Amino acid sequence: MKILKTVTGAVAAAAVSLFALSAAAQTYPQRNITMVVPFAAGGPTDTVARLVAESMSKDLGQQIIVENVGGAGGTLGAGRVAAADPDGYTVLLHHIGMATSATLYRKLAYNTLEAFDYVGLVTEVPMTILSRKTLETTDLKGLIEYAKANKDKVTVANAGIGAASHLCGMLFMSAIQTPLVTVPYKGTGPAMTDLLGGQVDIMCDQTTNTTKQIQGGTVKAYAVTTPKRLDVLPNVPTSAEAGLPNFEVGVWHGVYTPKGTPADVNERLSKSLQVALKDPNVAARFAELGTTPSSAEEGTPAALKAKLESEITRWKTVIEAAGQYAD
Repeated sequence: MKILKTVTGAVAAAAVSLFALSAAAQTYPQRNITMVVPFAAGGPTDTVARLVAESMSKDLGQQIIVENVGGAGGTLGAGRVAAADPDGYTVLLHHIGMATSATLYRKLAYNTLEAFDYVGLVTEVPMTILSRKTLETTDLKGLIEYAKANKDKVTVANAGIGAASHLCGMLFMSAIQTPLVTVPYKGTGPAMTDLLGGQVDIMCDQTTNTTKQIQGGTVKAYAVTTPKRLDVLPNVPTSAEAGLPNFEVGVWHGVYTPKGTPADVNERLSKSLQVALKDPNVAARFAELGTTPSSAEEGTPAALKAKLESEITRWKTVIEAAGQYAD
């Protein structure tokens, strides 16, 4: 009889717990939500996050506060969210580095595929291949020839190990089969500043960070990494047009929650993200930055999960071939 009472009590307790979670999800959110961006303020991922957070805040009826937790190629911020309470009040907006860090970093504080739940894809930002304005090349073929002939002194700037510019730089060197001198910085801003000042030669970065510089003529733009030219940069050829076929790469961004977040809460966040992706203001601002919001099919938990899994596999080959790991 005592055993029966114990079992019955456990079942009742579980039922109460599930009811409480369901009730909480139905009234979610009841307070501000923190959106962790694992990179510095003012960078391209931060820009994307703030646009999405503003729109989602209006839909949710509670403020989403963007908090920048930079360091270690985005893994510090991701680790913070992985360890947070799975209650829907701490979310992560991360880019392609979510996939590459699984191979790039030999010691992670979390298992990428087991530590998070999924909300949806936000956008996939094209990349641009740039050089300092004073470099004596005029097109991508000339840039590649110059890089090959001066591989021991040509410098490639990036925003740090694991940053989008680092990944694109690795892919560029792999595509032209020439190792160049990599110069990591502590953020996109300092890297771009030195490119503008002529201290470094080449950079491969997102349109969210490079469009204004290209339009202003302060850097040389050789190609965009998309199948078609961008409306915001109509005079910049695609990498295929410029002589580097099969060099297509975009920096996709997704929203995650800690593993174990109630399904109803994730669903509410996903629906809110869908609203933001259809927001005319978000679409207009994204267009100015050379990108577009993800489609309704892409802005789902299932699409983000599939994207992350496939990108981990894709980049594992590139990173292992380059041999550039972080401790």
